[in-house]
Amino acid sequence: MKEDKNLVGRSASEAGPDAKGERLVILGAGESGVGTAILGKKKGYEVFVSDRGEIKEKYKDVLEHYDLNWEAGKHTEAKILNADLVMKSPGIPDSVPLVKALREKGIPVISEIEFASRYTDATLIGITGSNGKTTTTMLTQQLLVGGGLNVGMAGNIGDSFAKMVAEEQHDFYVLEISSFQLDGITDFRPHIAILTNITPDHLDRYEYNLENYIASKFRIAENQTEDDFLIYDADDAVITDWLKTHPVKSKLLPFSIERNVEEGADIINNNIRIRTKDETLKMTKDTLTLEGKHNLKNTMAGMTAAKLVGIRKQALRESIEQFEGAPHRLEKVLKIHHVQYINDSKATNVNSVWYALDSVKTPIVWIVGGEDKGNDYKPLMRLVREKVKAIVCLGMDNETIKDVFGNVVEPIVETYAMSEAVKVAYKIAERGDTVLLSPACASFDLFKNYEDRGDQFKEAIKNL
Repeated sequence: MKEDKNLVGRSASEAGPDAKGERLVILGAGESGVGTAILGKKKGYEVFVSDRGEIKEKYKDVLEHYDLNWEAGKHTEAKILNADLVMKSPGIPDSVPLVKALREKGIPVISEIEFASRYTDATLIGITGSNGKTTTTMLTQQLLVGGGLNVGMAGNIGDSFAKMVAEEQHDFYVLEISSFQLDGITDFRPHIAILTNITPDHLDRYEYNLENYIASKFRIAENQTEDDFLIYDADDAVITDWLKTHPVKSKLLPFSIERNVEEGADIINNNIRIRTKDETLKMTKDTLTLEGKHNLKNTMAGMTAAKLVGIRKQALRESIEQFEGAPHRLEKVLKIHHVQYINDSKATNVNSVWYALDSVKTPIVWIVGGEDKGNDYKPLMRLVREKVKAIVCLGMDNETIKDVFGNVVEPIVETYAMSEAVKVAYKIAERGDTVLLSPACASFDLFKNYEDRGDQFKEAIKNL
């Protein structure tokens, strides 16, 4: 591929301002916090890391290795309110008193992606949305690597973006970005932004106001110029309606499986068609290894981004054929006695579950439940009536699920441990059925996170 000088980045040592002893305080000593600490020290900041909870041993080891100052189990305000700059973990809400106090003093509070982006001139591809972020990020990275580019993948997946900028040199970064991370940007500007979809999620962080959440997602494009690109789902009414009243400066490239588009990606004669810069690329849908309409859309978004940076058709085809998908997202685990077990633990909202139910073509024993975020299950009703033969509730509070589906599905069984849920599903399922873990809820009532939930599901299946 011909090198485009506008698409080649520099390392952290060559880009960004020197701090010259300014005090950088980092709230939260997880992946993003520790990565920011490493980059901050390299750039000359006086770094202090503060975590209100316990710090994992692996992160303590890194902090000690880099001789960084830190505290755990508390936030000492005297050591925080004298900061020149604060990077806070995305898990810390803006509403906490300490963050409010910092802002009242005029101290900038930013996210890791904002901080790290100041120290690289690499081309940034930022991916956000309520669902599909991880799959689209992983696929886009594989498409670019398959095309011979030097690519790092970071953000809300894998290694810290800041740590990667500090320790590695990449010409491109593909970043999975949450709304919480976008809330902390000021100048962050991806050359290519992808907005997979927007459905109600995390509304407890946005005053239970969907408009606030939508505005947060669209921050991915707020600093873009007419030289940049926004790739988005044209079938998503929330996105298209917002764009009508909130225009962006970047070049719009929609993707759609419902209609044809002038530029972007669509479906014609069973082919995916990508149209950018007066060029057209076609690829048969049969090339895709991922199942479901949502994965078709994820693929279209990733292919559009790859086409923009010059990846050729043959390289795209080979990478797509090899892509296996994200762990815990419609992950086929095992088939036992002609019953397929699918791990969709990452489906933590209703929209994700809708796509999961839609993609399964056999009768379903559905394992659902957890920490409910105020879900409206009504959009699932048609698919549940048509496909779900039994529901296995897995969570501490299953009342909403039972109330919504109690007159639709029989039986509904309550369980309070993954091993119990899998055993119940095993007894109910018959030849040709699918046991689907697709919880629609957060995992924190019974599990460390969705990965732990999915791993326990897989382990319980192996123990049947």
